[in-house]
Amino acid sequence: MNMVPPRQPNETALDEGQAASPAGSVPASAPAAAPVSGSMAFDDVVSGAFDAVQEQDLPLPSKRVLQPEADSPKLHKVLAQAGLGSRLEMEQLILEGRISVNGEPAHIGQRIQYGDTIKVNGKPVRVRIAPPPPRVLAYHKPAGEVVTHDDPQNRPTVFRRLPRLQTGKWQSVGRLDLNTEGLLLLTNSGELANRLMHPRFGLQREYAVRVLGALSSEEKQRLLDGVKLDDGMAQFASIEDGGGEGANCWYRVTIAEGRNREVRRMFEAVGHAVSRLIRIRYGAMMLPRGLKRGVWLELDHRDIERLTTAAGMPQSGEGPASVRDTGGRGRHFGKGPRPDGKGGGARAGASFAKDGKPAGAGARGFGKSPGKAPAKGAGAGGQPDPMKTSYGYIGQDSLQRRRERDAARDKMPQKGRKPGRSGGR
Repeated sequence: MNMVPPRQPNETALDEGQAASPAGSVPASAPAAAPVSGSMAFDDVVSGAFDAVQEQDLPLPSKRVLQPEADSPKLHKVLAQAGLGSRLEMEQLILEGRISVNGEPAHIGQRIQYGDTIKVNGKPVRVRIAPPPPRVLAYHKPAGEVVTHDDPQNRPTVFRRLPRLQTGKWQSVGRLDLNTEGLLLLTNSGELANRLMHPRFGLQREYAVRVLGALSSEEKQRLLDGVKLDDGMAQFASIEDGGGEGANCWYRVTIAEGRNREVRRMFEAVGHAVSRLIRIRYGAMMLPRGLKRGVWLELDHRDIERLTTAAGMPQSGEGPASVRDTGGRGRHFGKGPRPDGKGGGARAGASFAKDGKPAGAGARGFGKSPGKAPAKGAGAGGQPDPMKTSYGYIGQDSLQRRRERDAARDKMPQKGRKPGRSGGR
């Protein structure tokens, strides 16, 4: 299981300037809130008990091995498929030291991967290598970490805890500010990240919010109808009471966009300061129960397929986006004859999704028309959440499934194990 042991204590992290309360918990006398979904209860999230279950030791993280995967294509085979000669001829060129990969001399049997730069006799060669499949991490962000790769103030970043990628880098799906906690999705696929963040999909974010003072009925209605912020109007799709005591009142809110500090600014616009903010859902992905603060969980292929399908992305091996040419000269690619003698053509994948619309978007009801103002009221947020309505929530049992898979894998004979990283991708 690709998880990193927590480095922070299990006590609740507090935001700056928040009012004193017993670890931000909801007292026993507070009215119980309705469950968020399935086995996930709102009072578990706000009490700090949410990530305190299943205390057994977590396995050590996978070693940071950066060699190509075992199923990556071999160099001489890729070059032969590119029309440079037979496999035997390519092996001979490798033996003669006339082929390099990423500036280093190639060797017989070498495997290459997406993003590698290949040169023959010092000249770059265009080859077609499928990009790695999307990987997605669910990270339980604690307060005090920033969502950036390079912070000028040298504050702790969420990326320091993540596994190292062989190619590319982790990209966050949206951001959480310094003092906001909860679910943060990260992926190695820029296309998936962009689709999950794009306003046209209207994917809802759900938060547990603690504010100073109870909201009146009029203030709730203002937040549902829309309040004016410096960067435009903003509104919640729903607001539900979440208990609390005295000055500390919890609410469960959903919103279909993710502007900078938007939730905090909306409550401030009606006269209430936010003392704690926890994201518990993004689209259909929920904060996995038992996932401790400061710990990440890699989603398995089933959860990732739900995310990519809902975002309108082709699955692995589908569509022209699954293959990319590398090492070419940009604009001049495709003007000459191809190795198969069928003439030149545009770069593979160049015409995919030029208009930014996912395949079948019209039939599935994704998104909104450009420039169309969202409807006001409890139904705000555009179209129904496609991941929620099509597939139901995911992530609730992801951690438990991962534990079960790892336990089964540990019982397998060593010779029967599949090489490479454990767990789903």
